[in-house]
Amino acid sequence: MALAYRGGELGLAYPLMRGSAPLLTALAATQLLGERLSPGAWTGILLIGGGILLLAGDARRRGHLHLGSAALALVNGAVIAGYTLIDGRGARLSGSAFGYTAWMLLLTGLALALLFCLQRGRTGLARLRGSGRRALIGGAGTLASYALVLWAMTRAPIALVAALRETSVVFALLIAAGVLKEPVSRTRVIAIVVVGTGAVALRVLQ
Repeated sequence: MALAYRGGELGLAYPLMRGSAPLLTALAATQLLGERLSPGAWTGILLIGGGILLLAGDARRRGHLHLGSAALALVNGAVIAGYTLIDGRGARLSGSAFGYTAWMLLLTGLALALLFCLQRGRTGLARLRGSGRRALIGGAGTLASYALVLWAMTRAPIALVAALRETSVVFALLIAAGVLKEPVSRTRVIAIVVVGTGAVALRVLQ
């Protein structure tokens, strides 16, 4: 994911990742987990995924397509689909979505901290000084948001929750425009409307 962001625009890499993921998740959930989705649910999922991919198509039209970044983004989309299925199933089997999320993030965090220390040593640790508050806020946000996602997956089909989660691309677009000063074209506005329509369809047509 980091390499995809390094090589291309946020407005391209993020939509490719998040647009391909719900489609792959839906296909895998029906085949591997035996989930059955209604025609209305498929309509909502396709609208959300299509709207997000439309954002990537807009970047390509404007000549901002970086093939290496696009390829990495699509690979990461498959990774997202994979861990979504694993974590959704794990949360169901554990009986506690919040407990599952806490243990998963704790063990992952310890492994990443060890890897960071081995790679960066004292220099890396020195750069982290003074970042404790931001790290705490970011970590709390990650724990809360992902725990809510997994809790929702214990109450509804994984594919539907995964699709709704990807509406976050709209917020990423706003950040790209407001903070990174990336341009917002008419196509991007249309894509946001399509994503919103898909989200409504998941609720109304389910």
